Amino acid sequence: MFTTIELFAGAGGLALGVEKAGFNTLGLVEFDKDACDTLRKNRPEWNVICDDIANISGQDLEKLFGVKKRELDLLSGGAPCQAFSYAGKRLGLEDARGTLFYHYAMFLEKLQPKMFLFENVKGLLTHDRGKTYATILGIFKKAGYEIQKDVLNAWDFGVAQKRERLITIGIRNDLVGKINFSFPEVHKYKPVLRDVLQNVPQSIGVPYGETKRKIFELVPAGGYWRDIDPEIAKSYMKSCWNMEGGRTGILRRMSMDEPSLTVLTSPSQKQTERCHPLEARPFTVRENARCQSFPDEWEFCGSVMSQYKQVGNAVPVNLAYEVSKEIYKALEEEK
Repeated sequence: MFTTIELFAGAGGLALGVEKAGFNTLGLVEFDKDACDTLRKNRPEWNVICDDIANISGQDLEKLFGVKKRELDLLSGGAPCQAFSYAGKRLGLEDARGTLFYHYAMFLEKLQPKMFLFENVKGLLTHDRGKTYATILGIFKKAGYEIQKDVLNAWDFGVAQKRERLITIGIRNDLVGKINFSFPEVHKYKPVLRDVLQNVPQSIGVPYGETKRKIFELVPAGGYWRDIDPEIAKSYMKSCWNMEGGRTGILRRMSMDEPSLTVLTSPSQKQTERCHPLEARPFTVRENARCQSFPDEWEFCGSVMSQYKQVGNAVPVNLAYEVSKEIYKALEEEK
């Protein structure tokens, strides 16, 4: 069984997909206490390290995770990428110092895994006119890896949600040619909310206030503010009424015949509403988890808002699985 270590593990969406593909998880690093509790509750056997990664990356990682340099099969995770102080100047590890990505790169340098999976938001491609991502790729290459990258939409891979992620795959230079990775093929069928909102287990959620609920009762499934009385919409939207653009996220109600829009970290945000198709309320935590393709038995810990945040920040499990399955296949070739 191939081995993996995950950084910035969150509530386990990526880790679950990697596990489903057949990997043995040697350890996960996560800073948020509630997310750590979620990981431990569902997988007591996982070695969950709940600490700031800045306190971990400088340690003896081989000893900490029980794996020798160059023997780890996969390093996975997606560091939040703040602006780099010297982005685009040196294209070396120093460019990333002071950022969370620096610690991901330190793990890569110290452990030299056969492959890595680095996932992030699509916006990273254009951040600081592309300089930030160019710096990241430069660091990966200097660490000794050949890179493949693509933007994948979770909806193409068995997830009832439109959610694009930038997936960067690295293969250690000495294994190029021995390991051949290909991104997964798009599924023929793309699921919609009707496929995932049937028989959802009861769970916590946050309702709308009475006024907002009554307004949402006027919005048809698949509709938004333009589909109700303009005076009511104007009263609700206030200053947003005069904004430029379509403002299609305001008073937005989902349809059972469409995928969810990107699941967010909060149940209700005025300009990015995700109202339930059949009831005038936000999705519950469990419904959001279904949209993220978490299994129903995966329990989330912490307050209701913490649970919404954990689910919203997660990598969709099915997307993680499809990518990890291709990584597993590639590693099998090297054997």
